[in-house]
Amino acid sequence: MTRINPIRRELLKNALVTIADNALVMVIRTARTANVKNSMDFSSAICDGAGNLAAQGMAVPVHLGVVMPALRGCLDHFGEDIAEGDVLASNDPYAGCSHLNDIFTFRPVYVDGQRVAFVSLVLHHTDLGGRVPGGNAADSQEIFEEGLRIPPVKLREKGRDSAQVFGIIAANSRVPDRVIGDLRAQLAALDDAARGVEKIAREMGPVAFGDYLADLIDHAEGLTRASISALPDGEVEFDEWNDDDGAGNGPIHLHCKLIKKGDEITVDYTGTQDDTGGAVHCNWEFTVSCTYAALRTVLDAAIPNNAGLYRPIHVKAPKGTFVSVQYPAAVGSRGQIGFRLRSIVLGALAQLLPGRMPACAGGSEFAIVASGQMADPRGGKRPFLHLEFHNNTGLGGGPDQDGQDAGPYCIGNLANVPVELIESENPIRVERYGFIRDTGGDGRFRGALGLQRDYRFLADQTRVQVRSDRYHSKPWGLFGGGAGAGGRLVANPGTAAEEALPSKFIRYFNAGDVLSVQMAAAGGYGPTAERDKAATAQDIRLGKMSADHAARIYGYDPEERDVK
Repeated sequence: MTRINPIRRELLKNALVTIADNALVMVIRTARTANVKNSMDFSSAICDGAGNLAAQGMAVPVHLGVVMPALRGCLDHFGEDIAEGDVLASNDPYAGCSHLNDIFTFRPVYVDGQRVAFVSLVLHHTDLGGRVPGGNAADSQEIFEEGLRIPPVKLREKGRDSAQVFGIIAANSRVPDRVIGDLRAQLAALDDAARGVEKIAREMGPVAFGDYLADLIDHAEGLTRASISALPDGEVEFDEWNDDDGAGNGPIHLHCKLIKKGDEITVDYTGTQDDTGGAVHCNWEFTVSCTYAALRTVLDAAIPNNAGLYRPIHVKAPKGTFVSVQYPAAVGSRGQIGFRLRSIVLGALAQLLPGRMPACAGGSEFAIVASGQMADPRGGKRPFLHLEFHNNTGLGGGPDQDGQDAGPYCIGNLANVPVELIESENPIRVERYGFIRDTGGDGRFRGALGLQRDYRFLADQTRVQVRSDRYHSKPWGLFGGGAGAGGRLVANPGTAAEEALPSKFIRYFNAGDVLSVQMAAAGGYGPTAERDKAATAQDIRLGKMSADHAARIYGYDPEERDVK
C-alpha cells in the first residue's frame, strides 16, 4: 500500500475539483442552449476506476448523487467491454439515471493500460422528442411518452464517435442543431478533463493514484461521521404536501422520519403515499440524491464531496411510493418533487436542530417550455423552443435574519435565464420581472418575497407547457412564523380574457397573449411581535412591504420616533 501524505492528499483533492470545475467552464463557453450556457443545468464529477465518486465540480447537487448509479448501470451493461477512447452514455431512469433530458456521459481514463478513473458530465438537453416539446410534461403516464430513452451505449468507441447514436439523437429532437451542439460541448469538456486526470495519474503512478483516491474517499467518510456525531441524537418526523401529481390527483402526502444516532443518519420515507401517476414523482436514485443534498447543508463545509460523504447516510423509500416509482412510470417532471424532498428533510432537521435551520424556501418550482414557429430573417419560418427552470426564488426567514430575496435552493445552484437572452432568441417579450410586495411569510424574520415574471408571446400557436407548485401547499414558517404566499398563474391579466390557470398545464397562446407567473414566497421565522421596527421601516422604503401590511401585521406606526 502507498504511504499517504495528508498534504499530498489535499493537493490532489483540490486538483481534481479544479479539473471538474474547468470542465464546467468549457461547457459554458461551447454549449448552444440557454439552459446550459446561462442556467448552468449541468454537473461534472470524477470517479475512481471502479466507479466510486472521488470529486465533483461546483454544479447541481441533485445530479451528483445519481452519478454513481448511472455509471453503475453502464458498468453492469458493458462489463469488461470498455476500452481506452470509449465514452459511455445513458439517460435511462431504469438503468440508474434520473430522467430522459439528463444524458450522463463517462469517459474512462487509462495509464499504462490500467483504468484509473472515469470523468463524468451530465447535461440537461433541451429536447429529446416525446409527445410534448421539452419532454417535461407533468401529465405523462409512461416513460415511452417522454422522448428518446437511451440505455447504456457507447457514444464514442476507441476514439471514434458513433455516427449511429448521434444520428438517432438528432432524429429524435425538435432542435437537433442545439442538442447536438450541447452534446459536442459535453464531449469536448470530457476530453479536457480526461487529459487533466491522466496527467496527474501518470505523474503519481496508477497504483499510488488509486490508493490516494481510496484514501480521499475514506477521509471524507471519517470527516462526515465526525460532523454527524456533533449533531444531537434523536428521531424526528415531518410531513409535506405537493399540490398534485401533474395528472389531476392530489394533494400528495409525503412523510419523512429522520433518525440520527451516533455517527449515522437514516432518512425513511415510509408513510409517503403510493404513486398515483403523472410525471412529477421520482425514482429511488433521485430521492437519494435529493436527500444527500439536503443533509449536506448541516454538515461541515470542509468535507470533500465524494462517495465517503454518502456512506454514513441511509435512505429508505418503499417501492411503489411517490418517491420510488417503478417501471414504466414517467419521471420527466421529477425535478419538481425534488424541491419537496429538499424541504421535507430540512423541515425534519429544523425539529432536530431548533434555532439553527431557516423556514421553508419559496418558489413555485416553476418551469416553462414555449415552442412553435417564428420568422426566419432568411425567409420563411423556423422552429423555436425556449426552456427555462426558474429556481432562485428566495429563502426562508432564519434564526437571525430575513430570508434572502431571490436566493437559490440548496439542491439547485442554477441561475435564472436573463430576460435579454429570452427575447433575443425567441418571439417572447418579458414585460415584468420583479418582487411581489407583501408576500414573504411574516415573522420576527420574514421570508423572501415571491417573484413575478410576465411573458408576452409574439407568435401565434405558441405551445406552452408549465410545471409549478406551492399554490395550495404553501411554504411553511417556523416557531410562530407565517407561511409564504402561494403561487399563481394568470393568462391575460387585467383584460376581459383574464383566466386563472392550474399549476401544471399544456395549452396554446397566440400573439399578444400574456402569461403572468407569480411564484410562491418563503416562510417566516418567529412571532411577528418580535420583528424589529427598523427592519419593517426599511422594507417599506424599499417597496418590499406596504404601509397597510406593516400596520395590520406588525402594528407598525410611521409616527413613532424611535424608528430610524
